[in-house]
Amino acid sequence: MSVYDSLFLAAHDVTYLAQGTEGAEGGPMGPEFGKASPIGLLILAILGVAVLVAGWNFHRRYSRFRRRTMFAEDHGIDPFDEEAVDAALKEAGLYDNRKKSIF
Repeated sequence: MSVYDSLFLAAHDVTYLAQGTEGAEGGPMGPEFGKASPIGLLILAILGVAVLVAGWNFHRRYSRFRRRTMFAEDHGIDPFDEEAVDAALKEAGLYDNRKKSIF
């Protein structure tokens, strides 16, 4: 028996074990087995909305950060000096007055 034959037999055995025995007594069978609950769909929808909101908030925050950093570097200001950057942005008329979210 060659190495390839033994690998084939091992793969065949794993496939057979992974499939399990169909129609075995005592297993979860019936007309409702395998059907998803409507509450599961609701949970997935809520998680999807949460991911979209988190992504949108991250994009806003990152865009604001990059805009402030580029402005500070272009004008020779320390990007970590918030008061100086805010004052320079207000002077240039580019200050962002939008409400900042808690995220």
